[in-house]
Amino acid sequence: MAARRYEIVLCRQEGQQLTLDALAARAGMHPELVERFVECGLIEPMGREGAAWVFDPSAVARLHMVGRLREGLSINVAGVAVILNLLDRYCALQRENETLRIRR
Repeated sequence: MAARRYEIVLCRQEGQQLTLDALAARAGMHPELVERFVECGLIEPMGREGAAWVFDPSAVARLHMVGRLREGLSINVAGVAVILNLLDRYCALQRENETLRIRR
């Protein structure tokens, strides 16, 4: 049986931002857990609006992935960080490879 391949597609609409509470609600997580993931570097805020962090809506998908890795595969936070780092690097290399193909 061939392995299924899923491509991660991030869509961003300019001007959309989520607060920590809104992000946590959309991801189905407690805000304190999301805060912990920020502190561990699993997700990054876009910036601050006053004293509060604001996030890109794509952080919802990333939090879902974090949840699947932690709950579905029982991977600890450090392991999740390594996996996400590798996936980010892999996606960057794919984009670079595609750019090089287009230039030919």
